[in-house]
Amino acid sequence: MTQTITGLFDRYDDARRAVQDLEAAGVSHRDISIVGRDKSHPEDGTRDAAAEDAGAAAGIGAAVGGVGGLLAGIGLLAIPGIGPVVAAGWLAATAAGAAGGALVGAAAGGIVGALTQAGVPEADAHVYAEGVRRGGTLVTAKVDEPLAPTARQILGDDRTVDVAGRRQAYESQGWNRFDDSAPAYSESDIAAERARYDRV
Repeated sequence: MTQTITGLFDRYDDARRAVQDLEAAGVSHRDISIVGRDKSHPEDGTRDAAAEDAGAAAGIGAAVGGVGGLLAGIGLLAIPGIGPVVAAGWLAATAAGAAGGALVGAAAGGIVGALTQAGVPEADAHVYAEGVRRGGTLVTAKVDEPLAPTARQILGDDRTVDVAGRRQAYESQGWNRFDDSAPAYSESDIAAERARYDRV
């Protein structure tokens, strides 16, 4: 039986390493998805000029950088309430209602619907979508039973966001669910959000 295991990361580099760890553990790249709104380099705050050009798939691939076979399906996707994201894999294709990774366009049904269809609890799907809206990066893997414990460990280690804790933090700010009609976060909103949760 296939399970869907998901991890939210505040830092893109942590998400990229998780994807590499999943592939090293034997999870096929076609069973892994990555969706991230922020196209800056999180460690130094600089922006990749190539990533600014939404039409330059090679530039987007360079900004996402080095995630093995995922680069073949990388593209730009507009998700209501989140804005443009760099995305690859089955989740992006499902959210877009696209086949074969044709990812430029508006997501039909959105990211919450795609996650819940894959078996993610709806309450968690809302936190994951809000996390991406606020500048995080989502990694999701579909795995068979034998790989599930390893994938769960990779996507649940100390690099990942504690979903229950993040839900509480969002709710303390008046949030109750992802709203796809809400305005997308600006770069300054994302910077403030990162500062709030930044690890020392």
